[in-house]
Amino acid sequence: MASAAYAATLDLTDGAMYIDHTEINIMERHMALQIANPTVVAKVERLARATGLTKTSVVERAIDRLAAETQGAADPGRMEALLAQLDRIPDRQGAHDPLQWDELGLPK
Repeated sequence: MASAAYAATLDLTDGAMYIDHTEINIMERHMALQIANPTVVAKVERLARATGLTKTSVVERAIDRLAAETQGAADPGRMEALLAQLDRIPDRQGAHDPLQWDELGLPK
């Protein structure tokens, strides 16, 4: 993918400086990821050998899983649904509570 950028060209032919703004295309390049932690590198290499995947695929799958877990945890509707399910669980009739509670709902 290319992005537009502006470059300044200088013309010093007659002793004066002229700046001409022209549009140029610059190819965007993806930088390689460098992992400096040898323990992490060893884990990635071990998983790649064990699964038959490339190291890039191992890292990509790990990132995808973590992203999915993070997105699920950040969903406020999911937490509300879980709390609503817990509220629908009826209290046991013969349940014994060893604590006594005051009128504010705090243990005495």
